[in-house]
Amino acid sequence: MSVINHDTDTEQWTQIIAPKTGLFDLHLKDVWRYRDLLMLFVKRDFIAQYKQTILGPLWHFIQPALTALMFLILFSRIANIPTDGVPPILFYLSGITLWNYFSSCLTNTANTFTLNANIFGKVYFPRLVLPLSVIISNLIRFGIQFLLLFSVMVWYAIKGNPFYIGWSWLWIPVLLLIMAMFGLGFGIIISSLTTKYRDFTVLLAFAVQLAMYIAPVAYPMSFLKSKSYATWIQWNPLTPVIESFRNALFGIGEADISGLMYSFTVSVVLLFIGILLFNRVEKSFMDTV
Repeated sequence: MSVINHDTDTEQWTQIIAPKTGLFDLHLKDVWRYRDLLMLFVKRDFIAQYKQTILGPLWHFIQPALTALMFLILFSRIANIPTDGVPPILFYLSGITLWNYFSSCLTNTANTFTLNANIFGKVYFPRLVLPLSVIISNLIRFGIQFLLLFSVMVWYAIKGNPFYIGWSWLWIPVLLLIMAMFGLGFGIIISSLTTKYRDFTVLLAFAVQLAMYIAPVAYPMSFLKSKSYATWIQWNPLTPVIESFRNALFGIGEADISGLMYSFTVSVVLLFIGILLFNRVEKSFMDTV
């Protein structure tokens, strides 16, 4: 970009695009300067997802509702797994809503390079704008699904069940931030690897489906106290976040501060490694995608 000064017939450059000089040369300020483009990508992601569907955004309601119904039959009716005093459908919807946010952030971010190679090859902008737009657009999706969860909570309250709104709800944005950092960090690590190894794309879709069952989405941790594998579930950094989300939402317990500190630390480390790897790969990924 340049401005021509007619008095001196010289060009005064207002922006200079230069190659990055080091691994830690992240140019994060450019992300803020391109915030308008970021919001355009957010709008694109949200609209394009269901542009050629019949039901459109209603799928945001249908998918968690059907999954919760399946959990209700399998885990509550057949396996008879308790839900810590929370109505089963609310228990499952709460876990599914938070898990969907994480899984969508992870899988969509992991495809950043492969799905947007045509854009990357034509115009300059900070590449981190695209994975960040995924995190924000999925936050809108989370809001829609949370509205479904809240509506079911109100319906249960009308039928005489306790309805809780308290100070613990202030934990919810913090828990979403941890989930977002975890999904973003892990996602851009995988996106950097898929530029050379496309097998990770197939493996990720399969792994995310299985990972739901090694996190307390369909069962409470209290149910696993006597199980030999409970320790492995507790070491899952997503476990404290999901458990704390339910505790905050339904007022059934205190936040696990030590567990959340562990989850936050893991998410920060993953995000830091992911950004460094992303910064390194973006220099040459057009040669391999």
